[in-house]
Amino acid sequence: MKPQQISAVAAAVVFAAAVTGALAQQEINSGQMATSLAGVSNTRLSLTGAQMRQAVLDNIRNYPGILPPHALSFPQLENLAQFVVEVDFDFNSAVIRPSSYRTIGAIADALHNPILLGYGFLVIGHTDSVGGRQYNVGLSQRRAEAIRDALVDPFNVNPAVLEAVGMGEEQLRDPAHPTSGVNRRVQLINVGGKFCFNASGERYVCQ
Repeated sequence: MKPQQISAVAAAVVFAAAVTGALAQQEINSGQMATSLAGVSNTRLSLTGAQMRQAVLDNIRNYPGILPPHALSFPQLENLAQFVVEVDFDFNSAVIRPSSYRTIGAIADALHNPILLGYGFLVIGHTDSVGGRQYNVGLSQRRAEAIRDALVDPFNVNPAVLEAVGMGEEQLRDPAHPTSGVNRRVQLINVGGKFCFNASGERYVCQ
């Protein structure tokens, strides 16, 4: 399978599979998620989604091989409020499975919480190592975009505050077990500053 890190600083619930994944998704609480995402750092983020996507491609080019030799690091993100969830997709696809609709709804409820309104968020998709690294980058990007699109329609989250980024397998959560389901996840990061994103991934202050 080719489904979808940066280490979690805030609460983590895990984007896995089958029965355990379904149970985990049912336990996701939008209030808990909103609280976890509300701890905004005063540090101004100078990293854009476009730069992150380029860094992923550069990492594959500079460190070729079946597996990345080390996790791609973005130190600028490590102290930002974030939350990790599991979202199930059809095999080798960006189609969200019905078992994860409740999870998407919980994310939307959290983003509609008044304590988060106006902030900018990265929606980062991660895969396991099954499939080529380059392929997995594309798959994780499409899945991150699918989650972003589902939050916008039907859940009416402002598309200007969401930036989708695919990490592929470049940040395995469990490098010792690269094909494990724990590596397939979606990460939400509050970039703070009440930023929005334009089409090229550059940030600006929301009006």
